Amino acid sequence: MPRFAPATLALALALIAAAATAADAQGVDEIKARYTKYESMVRMRDGVRLHTTVYAPKDVAERAPILLSRTPYGAQPYGVDKYPAGLGPSPAFSREGYIFAYQDVRGRWMSEGTFVNMRPEKDGASKVDESTDTYDAIDWLVKNVPANNGRVGLYGISYPGFYTACGLIDAHPALKAASPQAPVTDWFMGDDWHHNGAFLVTHCFNFLSVFGHPRPEPTKNSEVKFDHGTPDGYDFFLRLGPLANIDKTYFKGDVAFWNELMTHGYYDSWWQARNVRPHLKDVKPAVMTVGGWFDAENLFGALECYRAIEDQSPGASNVLVMGPWVHGGWSGKGDGAALGPVAFNAKTAEFFRDSIQFPFFQKHLKGKDLAAGNLPEAFVFETGTNVWRRYDAWPPKSARSKALYLREGGELSFQPPAADGFDEYVSDPSRPVPYLSATDTKMNVEYMIADQRHAARRTDVLTYQTPILEEDFTVVGPVQVTLHVSTSGTDADFVVKLIDVHPDDAPDPEPNPLHVRMGGYQQLVRGDVMRGKFRKSFESPEPFIPGAPAAVAFTLPDTCHAFRRGHRVMIQVQSSWFPLIDRNPQTFVDIYSAKPADFQKATQRIDRSAARSSRIEVLVTP
Repeated sequence: MPRFAPATLALALALIAAAATAADAQGVDEIKARYTKYESMVRMRDGVRLHTTVYAPKDVAERAPILLSRTPYGAQPYGVDKYPAGLGPSPAFSREGYIFAYQDVRGRWMSEGTFVNMRPEKDGASKVDESTDTYDAIDWLVKNVPANNGRVGLYGISYPGFYTACGLIDAHPALKAASPQAPVTDWFMGDDWHHNGAFLVTHCFNFLSVFGHPRPEPTKNSEVKFDHGTPDGYDFFLRLGPLANIDKTYFKGDVAFWNELMTHGYYDSWWQARNVRPHLKDVKPAVMTVGGWFDAENLFGALECYRAIEDQSPGASNVLVMGPWVHGGWSGKGDGAALGPVAFNAKTAEFFRDSIQFPFFQKHLKGKDLAAGNLPEAFVFETGTNVWRRYDAWPPKSARSKALYLREGGELSFQPPAADGFDEYVSDPSRPVPYLSATDTKMNVEYMIADQRHAARRTDVLTYQTPILEEDFTVVGPVQVTLHVSTSGTDADFVVKLIDVHPDDAPDPEPNPLHVRMGGYQQLVRGDVMRGKFRKSFESPEPFIPGAPAAVAFTLPDTCHAFRRGHRVMIQVQSSWFPLIDRNPQTFVDIYSAKPADFQKATQRIDRSAARSSRIEVLVTP
């Protein structure tokens, strides 16, 4: 029987922003020797007080900037005599003598008020939101913290990245630089809980089974972690049955946001109000948005935060940094040299922290190292060749569109089909395609680069690949998918995966404790899902007509990847990706309240004719 158990280090890593500070080699004693800690309850404009911790340097050689992080995960450790092992995004900031401030957002941990997930702008009669709370916090800090230089920086990863983005809206004049890192932007379209309307059940369940339970106010206590009672997440979620069973079996009405989420099965006003992107306009502070190419949670958020500012604040200082990282993999002590068996041949995270992040804040908050702080518009890591690229726009202006067509005999070609044809498979919700060959109860972050040979062997997965490439083929930017389909059901999911097939003689990684064989490795480069009933509108879902042709078009998030000479490009198409994505019943129903009888087998047909060519379109560099 699953049960609740104490939170573990794994939870702290999964919620990386909970550690509001990056651990550093200096240790608690040195931080305590160099900094004095203060705790205050800072009053917001509506009278609610938010717990705020300030670490001020003891030896003040010059007035220092304030670096602020706002978090729902706890501004720990609590108590003026308790110190963390490190301060700020990296040790360089504490060595430079920055002032650090951490704040529990309203309704969380030691702060007063009511917590609202992704609080809409100007929420409720009080007309407060995360933007006004950030403004009020900064105003208090610059007026009450001694020896500050009147300049404030803001940063955060994941949910704190959302709070950082909110701080850019009608920003306080003292806010000079902000770095939203893997920010949550839209929980229905592409961040965390949904991709194109399809529900990421494993991630949402695991997060809300911890974060979603009510808490005493205020509290210093850690949350609890859900124990699935089995190491096999595929089996756990399959035996669970329809989504409605989750509250009946486990949450029992105790996780309010889960039940609220379950009543909003399409992109209605409730979801739209939680989309921060439309509000990122007329941005004044300098912005450096950071993301990871292999971030299973908020890759969408990083790219979309950058785009929203670029489109709506054309005069803003707005740069994008993307590296070969999982969620938050650029922070802490990690070096970013590899992910699973895939090596990047460089300590990419260390390079980011020392040569990108620190100079950015130094330039805008202290006026130092100006040359190093002059970042390109887009500073991105190109996987495959494993090099950093500097571009004056993202996607690069030099990139050109190129189509890859699904062809007969499992061929993937740059030439469109000349004859009519189709491929089909039977999708069975009782036997969905696993998203990973490994066994795990969490959303395994390495699925973003995982070997896809386990899927290629299934009869309900279509596989297409190019001949061996004779020269490098480098994809930059978003990947556009166009499928011409028909289905025997009235709803269907379509998962499309862009894969780099390594040569048969590819060397194995060193060291290789898991004995991974890289010869023929089908490395996932980019993959995503489209819930078919949203193919025309996310606001107004529409059933398929059984057997009738339909177009399904959607966009896979950006990538920057070189398919090397001697490799192949592969596309896989399937209709389930479990338990990463919840099962589509393949009947047109509200999936959140679906019954067991609603889950039906369906035959999915993919056309590959001259008139109805299924394809992907990518941007390639010259």
